Amino acid sequence: MSRRNEQLASTIHRGVQEVLARGLQDPRISGLITVTGVRLTEDLSEAVVSVSILPEDRQELVMHGLRAAESHVRHALSDLVGLRRTPHVTFKLDTATKRHAAVLRSLAQVALERDRRGAPGGASSPATPEAEGTP
Repeated sequence: MSRRNEQLASTIHRGVQEVLARGLQDPRISGLITVTGVRLTEDLSEAVVSVSILPEDRQELVMHGLRAAESHVRHALSDLVGLRRTPHVTFKLDTATKRHAAVLRSLAQVALERDRRGAPGGASSPATPEAEGTP
């Protein structure tokens, strides 16, 4: 990605986040919506905006609302950032952040289990089956 594309992606990222923070009139669009990234096409005609949505049970409904509001977001974005040509905005659900959080929770759980067992040095290599809790 060229330096110009990176700068434009960063500008669009901040602009879309601001438009979403101001709120949209669609009642489907609620909850915590975070812009996690922006990918631009080489000709700068389209911006794919990755978003993370909480709570997870409303993701599908919120994405439906965001897709319906793409043209409104583009118009508001053009007013905010003052580009000569504002790229078409397309929203995409980003699930990578949630997967990373799940991995971190799992690692924290493993560390907690090690601490409960009292394994010296953080290593969990029980010498007897009783240490694992099996009869």
